[in-house]
Amino acid sequence: MKLKNLKLEINQHVAVITFNRPDQLNALNLETLAELKQLLEKIEKDAVLRCIVLTGAGKAFVAGADIKAMSEMNPKQAKAFAETGQALFSYMEQMPQPIIACINGFALGGGCELACACDLRTASTKIKIGEPEVNLGIVPGFAGSVRLPRLIGLSQAKKMILTGEPLSALEAEEIGLIHWIYKPEELLPNTLKIAERLAAKSLTALATIKHQLRKSLELEFTEAEKFEAETFSKCFTTPDQKEGMNAFLEKRKPKFEGLD
Repeated sequence: MKLKNLKLEINQHVAVITFNRPDQLNALNLETLAELKQLLEKIEKDAVLRCIVLTGAGKAFVAGADIKAMSEMNPKQAKAFAETGQALFSYMEQMPQPIIACINGFALGGGCELACACDLRTASTKIKIGEPEVNLGIVPGFAGSVRLPRLIGLSQAKKMILTGEPLSALEAEEIGLIHWIYKPEELLPNTLKIAERLAAKSLTALATIKHQLRKSLELEFTEAEKFEAETFSKCFTTPDQKEGMNAFLEKRKPKFEGLD
């Protein structure tokens, strides 16, 4: 697959995708969204790749959606653009592989929404992350108003979206938006270590956990408990459950299916 706006590197079982439009601060346009979807579809089918890291080239992770392109959109085009981003980010949530946002710089608007669609988030000490759409006379369009309240609570989401003011890495960590913070030069190496730890785990279990957590938000408590019991029991039909428990009892590292 020929890539124009992205770069792909493979580190054993980890796929590292870099947004590669540094002159545009890696802004998301339709072409980039389509390219990312095609690449993720390819990765999802690769049994060797068990974790994904997203990061950006230059001084931005993703500084937002492409404002120049948006400025020329009519309402119908704007709706299609929002729906494209929403569909892609939902697809990311439903992929079996965990996805880590390695936030190396600005993550604003669409960039913040992209990070929120990832399962885990690491950040450089020098980042700025936020939802500044209100300053453009618009609202979030890639499900920022949906995911942020679920991640950090309604009160903090209101503060971010209504003021449009970006947060520092420490501020984002304090409200639970960022999981780990590193010095800029230590960000990617440490993110890869986290990715490698995840890649060594059962992909069956990881995929089930992602689905289980997402589904639990849609169900009433007792129904969510029933769903958990069902997914728990299904794990006992898998080779990974037998391997994981046998490895524990035999005091050795598990060798889950799909790993060399």
